[in-house]
Amino acid sequence: MTAAIKAHRELLATAVTAAVAASELIRGRAADISRLDWRVKSQADFVSDVDIAAEEAIRDIVLLRHPGAALLGEELSPAQASDAALAFVVDPLDGTTNFLHGYPWYAVSIAALADGVLAAGVVLNVPSGELFTATAGGGARRSGTPIAVSAIADPTRALVGTGFPFKHLDLLDRYQRQFAAVIRGTAGIRRAGAAALDLADVACGRFDAFWELHLAPWDVAAGILLVREAGGLATDLRGAEAPVGHGAVVAGNPAMHAWLLRTVGDHSDAGDGGTATDPTAAPR
Repeated sequence: MTAAIKAHRELLATAVTAAVAASELIRGRAADISRLDWRVKSQADFVSDVDIAAEEAIRDIVLLRHPGAALLGEELSPAQASDAALAFVVDPLDGTTNFLHGYPWYAVSIAALADGVLAAGVVLNVPSGELFTATAGGGARRSGTPIAVSAIADPTRALVGTGFPFKHLDLLDRYQRQFAAVIRGTAGIRRAGAAALDLADVACGRFDAFWELHLAPWDVAAGILLVREAGGLATDLRGAEAPVGHGAVVAGNPAMHAWLLRTVGDHSDAGDGGTATDPTAAPR
């Protein structure tokens, strides 16, 4: 075993341990949602005391095992996490709105970056317990079993995932044009409200492709690695490799990624395909 593989596995073990701890906390609080304290951060964007407690549980485990690591998350405010030799990108509860309404589709997502490069990632579906893991160069797995992206190349047979630009309504007209083009050419579109799980579903072949116009680093970091290690592609709207940053993501098996990239690109305004390369940058 090379030193790199061993290091990646150690990072994965930390991420899994932290994700399980956060998941147990979330599951314990899901029994009485009516008693939760939650507030509105912006339109259709909420945070609860469960998000914060889960993030603290993750932070404690990560820093116990890796004292010098930086942490990047929606409620965390690290100093230049992108410059750290080791950084963990954390979404303690992806799908908060689902969780707060008792809709059983939400997850814990944790990725580790070594010198700015994705090294390990975990997406844990809290209600189902389904665990997705990946290490750089080591493949992707679902509950320990290797997974791969789908082989569907015909768009008319393809199921595509998406996310609405609910935090960025200035993108809505552009998105609606893309949505109309995609739904006309495929077997269907699904929007479940948790991007980390959408990308995991691309990685295991449930979705043939996925796109969303604006995501944050903690939404996509682990999912991007899952897709790539499962044989798929994850890029921005220009087709450049998607960095762990704020912006658009297009993912899928190679054939469907190419089709989706072309289709949404044909219905986008010029110059809208970029993705910020600095994961600590403010959303556009």
